[in-house]
Amino acid sequence: MTAQRQEKYRRRLGIAVIAVLAAFCGALPPFAAEAATTERLVVNRFTGLAIDGFDPVAYFIDGQPVEGLPDFEAWQAGAVWRFHNEGNRASFLAHPEIYGPQFGGYDPVDVARGVTVAGTPRIWLIAGERLYLFEREANRDVFAADPGHVVPQANARWPELLQTLAQ
Repeated sequence: MTAQRQEKYRRRLGIAVIAVLAAFCGALPPFAAEAATTERLVVNRFTGLAIDGFDPVAYFIDGQPVEGLPDFEAWQAGAVWRFHNEGNRASFLAHPEIYGPQFGGYDPVDVARGVTVAGTPRIWLIAGERLYLFEREANRDVFAADPGHVVPQANARWPELLQTLAQ
């Protein structure tokens, strides 16, 4: 190998090592935006948005997920919440414990099992006048079949899991 090729090889190797170290340390963003899973509330780590910017009140009023607008934002529980209109924003700020997703947006079926897995705003269910987000549809189906069984188990595990999540 010539000296020029050796230098080029060393340079590429150095860049590769730096890239691996940066990725390992979290300096490089992953390929897709993911929800943080070390927070008490599921928040997009790149935008700071709770439930990916969906309006939590719209689930109750419109019966479907509705994307919130940047014009109607509020800061609550360490996250930015977006709303479809000012009325929804005001309702949420008056009663965040009612409109916010239960278990901080973590899947209640997984919480009942003792693990925190971020729920998806597009897979949801309202039960007992509370919003629940799920990682996958199968978990939503399990929950819907018997919420009276899952919720007490999740409520029992939640305080212990909260201790493992960063504030």
